[in-house]
Amino acid sequence: MAIKDLKARQGNVDIIVDIVDVGTAREFEKFGKSGRVATAIAKDNTGDIKLTLWNDDINKVKPGDKAQLTNGYVSEWQGELQLTTGKFGKLEVIEENKEAKKEMREEPNEEENRKTYKEAEQKLEKIEGKSKKNGSELEEEPDYDEEDVSEE
Repeated sequence: MAIKDLKARQGNVDIIVDIVDVGTAREFEKFGKSGRVATAIAKDNTGDIKLTLWNDDINKVKPGDKAQLTNGYVSEWQGELQLTTGKFGKLEVIEENKEAKKEMREEPNEEENRKTYKEAEQKLEKIEGKSKKNGSELEEEPDYDEEDVSEE
């Protein structure tokens, strides 16, 4: 099935989409139960559509993932089609964003970290050396704003 073929109030939707963006989750309460909802943008080679994510599905997907929606439902809100898992659907990631995964696995560059630390250490030594040469110690900044002090 393709996005261009989806119709409002259509059920039993099985589709594979690319996740373009995932919005911020919002909390809600309905019938005394709380939950979370977020809107994602999904696309395929025929178009794009808003994908409503509920509760645990929000953390399942991230931009760049390829996801499969099984037994989904198409609703219409303010004239715009939206895809959702509904009560009986299932959303699963079938291919993770390789770039995001690669960035997460990258080891810190120890040599670069040592160099940065050494440079910071040298700057601190220079500052401490200057304050000792002129006989003054570095004073701490006062714990108030200039605006807080009124002249009498």
